[in-house]
Amino acid sequence: MSIFSKLKFKDQAFRLREDAILDATTAVLASKGFDLMTMDDVAKLIGISKPSLYKHFESKEELVGAAMIRLLDGATQQLENMPPHFNAKESLSALLEWALRVRLDGGLPFLPSTSNAVREMLMRNLSYVGRVIKLNSRLEKLVIAAQKDGSLNADLSPDVILFSYYARSCDPAVDYLQKFSKMDADSIVENMLKVCFQGLEK
Repeated sequence: MSIFSKLKFKDQAFRLREDAILDATTAVLASKGFDLMTMDDVAKLIGISKPSLYKHFESKEELVGAAMIRLLDGATQQLENMPPHFNAKESLSALLEWALRVRLDGGLPFLPSTSNAVREMLMRNLSYVGRVIKLNSRLEKLVIAAQKDGSLNADLSPDVILFSYYARSCDPAVDYLQKFSKMDADSIVENMLKVCFQGLEK
C-alpha cells in the first residue's frame, strides 16, 4: 500500500469515527439534553476513551456545535437534491418531511429552542451561524415564491409562515404522538404535514 493510500485510509477512518461520535452525541442530546450530557457519555456510547474523543473535539460545546452543523448541512443537502420539477411549496413540504423523519428516528435534537444557554453558545459558533443564515435565506425565498404562486397564503407575513414552519419541526405534538398514539411514523409525518400546510379546518 502506498503512502498516499495509507493517508487516505487513515483520513476515511478518522471521518467515520467522527460520524460515529456525532451520532452518539445526537443520541445523548436527545435523551439527556445539553446540560446533563457529558463527554464521558458520548465516549462510553461508542466505546472509545475520553482522550480519543478529545482528539476529535476539544469540548462539549465544540462537539454539540459540530452535531448541529451536521444537521444544517443535511437540511441544505436535502434542498439541493430536490427534484427540479418541485415547486416552492413542494420543496418546503419535502424538507419538513425529512426533518420530521430524522426527528422521529432520534436524530434531531432542537437545542436552540429549549435552552437560552445553548442558543447563546451556538450563536458564538460562526460556522453554525453562517449556515443558519444561508438556510434561512433559502427557505424565506421559497416561502415568498409559494405566496406569489398562490400555494401559500399571501395575506400572511412571510416571517409568520417561516417561523410557523420552523415550529412544526420541533412541535411537541410529534413526541406525544410517537409515545402515546398508535400511529406509525408514516402516519405521524403525513398528519403533521397536513396540519402545517392545510390547517385544522376541513
